[in-house]
Amino acid sequence: MSKQGRTIIFSIHQPRYSIFKLFDSLTLLASGRLMFHGPAQEALGYFASAGHHCEPYNNPADFFLDVINGDSSAVVLNREDEDGEAKKTEEPLKRDKPLIEKLAEFYVNSNFFTETKVELNRLSGVQTKKKSTGFKESTYATSFCHQLRWISKRSFKNLLGNPQASIAQIIITVVLGLVIGAIFYGLKNDPTGIQNRAGVLFFLTTNQCFSSVSSVELFVVEKKLFMHEYISGYYRVSSYFFGKLLSDLLPMRMLPSIIFTCIIYFLLGLKPTVEAFFTMMFTLMMVAYSASSMALAIAAGQSVVSIATLLMTITFVFMMIFSGLLVNLRTIVPWLSWLQYLSIPRYGYAALQHNEFLGQNFCPGLNVTANSTCSFAICTGEEFLMNQGIDLSPWGLWRNHVALASMIVIFLTIAYLKLLFLNKYS
Repeated sequence: MSKQGRTIIFSIHQPRYSIFKLFDSLTLLASGRLMFHGPAQEALGYFASAGHHCEPYNNPADFFLDVINGDSSAVVLNREDEDGEAKKTEEPLKRDKPLIEKLAEFYVNSNFFTETKVELNRLSGVQTKKKSTGFKESTYATSFCHQLRWISKRSFKNLLGNPQASIAQIIITVVLGLVIGAIFYGLKNDPTGIQNRAGVLFFLTTNQCFSSVSSVELFVVEKKLFMHEYISGYYRVSSYFFGKLLSDLLPMRMLPSIIFTCIIYFLLGLKPTVEAFFTMMFTLMMVAYSASSMALAIAAGQSVVSIATLLMTITFVFMMIFSGLLVNLRTIVPWLSWLQYLSIPRYGYAALQHNEFLGQNFCPGLNVTANSTCSFAICTGEEFLMNQGIDLSPWGLWRNHVALASMIVIFLTIAYLKLLFLNKYS
């Protein structure tokens, strides 16, 4: 692999002499000071010139460590020659510090240091020349697409390697869909059908929001790993961000929405058209994506999952008030009514109502065109939608999806910027 041009980095603990003979260059550090840097085979002669001789049959690697740590018998013998006797009772801190300084000064005055200094100055001049020519060096060794592919592959493998969360979410989705289908089974076109339809559509919207709270772990759990790998230059922030979205967020939000729609739609007996079926599925997916995007925007940069989860829960509870079921949005005072436009459930709930109620008749046997009804009676889906303040035109449906798509873009941009500045100021 090395002959093919790859750089191999590995560690050897206590190398024996046969391995040490293979070393070309040797660098010795102690207490942050440089003790030696030069050809490995000349190190023994260098330390001998400094007064530290390697004993016969002693491993050079162990000898060098003993010398710079002040534990070698050569160091002790050298002190005996200089002082006449070994001060074995001297404290290690007081004993080692002068030795480290002595070895560091000896290296600075050696030919090895001079040669290293010349080489460093030459390399520094080459780098300065490259920068002055106007060519920008690439920070990363691989392209964005290469990094995106491997990050997505790793995230997907982690998802498959820990199937408890994903399988549990799918099982819960199936069970919950069957339970909701049993409770609201066979919705009728009568006044009770209005209440039941409004209730189940509200539940579907809020369920998509609260089930997306689990996405807060996407960046919080791997925060330290991400910071380490990014600072080390493994990949760009954008590669990591989009890789996690493609491999984790998109499939884990799309699959439950598809399963949920396929189970409850036919059990409930909702509007029997293909267009209404796929519109409902698309709406639930958009709600899940927008809620997950908001979770990422809140959780990015957080170190504790519980704090991000608490913030998400409080935000969704506040949004539920302005969804359109608990309070009629037309009756809210003007200085608070603008808050409804910040509510994710409001857009999802309005789209589902528009998709289901439009064209429905809830007064069987009554010709609403020939018979006049009182202003308080609701017999058609159009009357219900108008009472809720929902536009009956096709734009009244799709503007909710446009709003959700805009919120997805805004929240994902916030999450990306938080990740970017998190590494910049860490």
